[in-house]
Amino acid sequence: MRFLIMHKSNEENEAGVPPSRELVEEMGKLMEETSRSGVLLAAEGVHPSSRGARLEFSGGKRTVTDGPFAEAKELIAGFAIVQVESKDEAIEWATRFADVIGDVEIEVRQVIEMSDFVPEDTGPTNEGGPK
Repeated sequence: MRFLIMHKSNEENEAGVPPSRELVEEMGKLMEETSRSGVLLAAEGVHPSSRGARLEFSGGKRTVTDGPFAEAKELIAGFAIVQVESKDEAIEWATRFADVIGDVEIEVRQVIEMSDFVPEDTGPTNEGGPK
């Protein structure tokens, strides 16, 4: 199963303060390990919200709000997608990321797979096979 591991932003991230050389090196080692083990599917950091936008769609209209956004702690600073056997294993990897990052809030969410959807009608099609 796949999990999305998101680490929340903070005031330093939102101010555009780059991570320390040590943090970059340590995270690089951890990313290399997770990649070699086949666990890591993707990982990226993102720029501060000042370089982004938020879109809202309502009544057929689009509203675009340019960043920055007020609540840094509600924003995402980076993410990883991991392929693991359980939520507990995803939490263990998230804990290892936190060991490198330091004081951080991390959210772990299971990714929806196509197999999670149960077809509404599993009866035969016109060809007589399953839908």
